[in-house]
Amino acid sequence: MTANPELGRPDAARGTRTAARRERSGFLGLTGRDAGLLLLVIVLTMAAPVLLNPFPATSSLAQFNAGYPDLMQRFVIFGIFAIGFNILFGLTGYLSFGHAAFLGAGSFAGVWMFKLLGMNVLLAIGASMAVAALFSLMVGYVSLRRSGIYFSILTLAFAQMSFALAYSVLTPITGGETGLQLALNDPRILGESVTASGNIPLPSLFGLEMRTTELVTFRIEGLGVWAFPFNVGYYFCAAVMIVAFYVSIRIFRSPFGMMLRAVKSNQQRLNYTGVSSRPYTLAAFVISGVYAGLAGGLLVSMDPLAGAERMQWTASGEVVLMTILGGAGTLIGPVLGAGLIKYFENIFSKINKGVLEGWFSVFPDGLSDVLVTIVYPFVGKGWHLTLGIVFMLVVIFLPGGLVEGGQRLGRVFRRSDRKGLGVEAPAADTRAKAEE
Repeated sequence: MTANPELGRPDAARGTRTAARRERSGFLGLTGRDAGLLLLVIVLTMAAPVLLNPFPATSSLAQFNAGYPDLMQRFVIFGIFAIGFNILFGLTGYLSFGHAAFLGAGSFAGVWMFKLLGMNVLLAIGASMAVAALFSLMVGYVSLRRSGIYFSILTLAFAQMSFALAYSVLTPITGGETGLQLALNDPRILGESVTASGNIPLPSLFGLEMRTTELVTFRIEGLGVWAFPFNVGYYFCAAVMIVAFYVSIRIFRSPFGMMLRAVKSNQQRLNYTGVSSRPYTLAAFVISGVYAGLAGGLLVSMDPLAGAERMQWTASGEVVLMTILGGAGTLIGPVLGAGLIKYFENIFSKINKGVLEGWFSVFPDGLSDVLVTIVYPFVGKGWHLTLGIVFMLVVIFLPGGLVEGGQRLGRVFRRSDRKGLGVEAPAADTRAKAEE
């Protein structure tokens, strides 16, 4: 029996012990950095009703507050959608333009569970994920026979066919152009079909209605009044997103995730080693589709209405933008990208000409009119133009998305700190490398 010469080296032994100690001390099986990222996401999502309402409710800046339940729900739901898409695109490099089909299929399945079984959101979400898994398995089995642009076109074709079927041919199942809605005569065999007041029951979790909101007000003399809405539906979606984010971390750090990275790096070389990449890419495609179905189920759990427009190619393009803006292949990037786009869509788009005239009223009339004329095409209905410019700048100067921008800022601050340390800077670098 021969001894391994590496084990005799003090540095190698010390590195092995450090790695083992780091693994043992991990939170939920995560290393220190990943655990810190998960805790950051937990804190930000739990405190979102406060963090997203920085301005007093009575101030002119209150229109920039994004802490109302409907928008917060969309932040986390589309964050889940983008996290799932990133497992496919960020790890394997396969760019799908058809993921909205799984979002829509999950939405329709969720509404049908509400109509047939009951208003428990767990039933809707379970059905949404199951239908999306089966649908994505079928689409992925066919589409993954090709790669590159041909794969993208195939997924786009499936999504557009799904949209056309949902909009016209499958009207009895999808509701056609009016969408699938609940009705008083729905059976709902596992729960009440009509409330005591004669209305359709609301989506709930074991009796706790998703629309229940507790409004907490906070007054500071001389500054104003803040209103913080704590919504049951939002916190349920936030809890689901935290679990989905944790699962994505485990996928990224697993041997399966390493195989997906190998596919992205050089799929042909991987195939030459005798390893078939197709089972791995198909599994990634199905997992990504299940995430999309989960997002669709959560959408109808907050508002039980499903329409064919959720399957349109624009919805698929939106999740691509979210992932690239935040940082494809990163863990938290898709969530940041989803938040940015939904903020533009719901807040930035509300800045109309009247708001601009109020802002620039401090300037002389002529100058005020000129400023309004210059700025107006970029806000309100023109918010897509501003988003396009932001996307272009990110792609050109920050290919890694918002996450890369944050990393660059972090490096700048670390360099400034090292300059301040003077002669202790080399020792600080050594400690930083040891911690990594």
